[in-house]
Amino acid sequence: MIDLYTWPTPNGHKIHIMLEETGLAYNVIPINIGEGDQFTPEFLRVSPNNKMPAMVDHDGPDGEPITLAESGAMLIYLGEKTGRFYPSGARARHIVNQWLMTQMGHVGPMLGQVHHFRNYAPEKIPYAIDRYVNEGKRLYNVLDRRLDEAEWLGGVEYTIADMATFPWIRIHENQGIDIGDYPNVKRWVDTIAARPAVERGVQVLADRRRAGPMDEKTKEMLFGSTQYERR
Repeated sequence: MIDLYTWPTPNGHKIHIMLEETGLAYNVIPINIGEGDQFTPEFLRVSPNNKMPAMVDHDGPDGEPITLAESGAMLIYLGEKTGRFYPSGARARHIVNQWLMTQMGHVGPMLGQVHHFRNYAPEKIPYAIDRYVNEGKRLYNVLDRRLDEAEWLGGVEYTIADMATFPWIRIHENQGIDIGDYPNVKRWVDTIAARPAVERGVQVLADRRRAGPMDEKTKEMLFGSTQYERR
């Protein structure tokens, strides 16, 4: 059994989708990042960087429990554990890793900045909005070029690289992106969205999603000084 510490965000959905695709048994432990659950001592023992998702696999390597944070590392682990959605061949695996790292190092961080400055920053800063929206469009173009030459980001098969990237792209409207400008990305995202395991994955904790404007406590937990306190 896997204990999954998570919340319904793009990074959480990566792991929800992988677990649903593989059929591994998992127990959801909500980490309400708007309430500050990510800063508790109990969670820091699981995720040293106080970021979700994180997990404890009680049937880890050699039958011993293993604790992991960082969604990319978790996807690699789950791919190796199950032998699914992560190629066994060296060449194919390196290509998948390349696109997984593209998501971890570029797509997630940059689109996260788009979300922040477009939707959440207390002051609308045109320079910041333009900078990150333009970078977002550049990344969509990178993905569109890749998906023009290959059906999936990793090549001929659906893999953890697609699972990692999809949750960020499915919310393109929040990024000021017209998905119709990127037809190969649109084809790809529509195909993934129709998978039954993906439909189930994005519904994990969906009832906990914030409705309406963000209150001051949530803003403080997500963007304020609390996150910088020494622990």
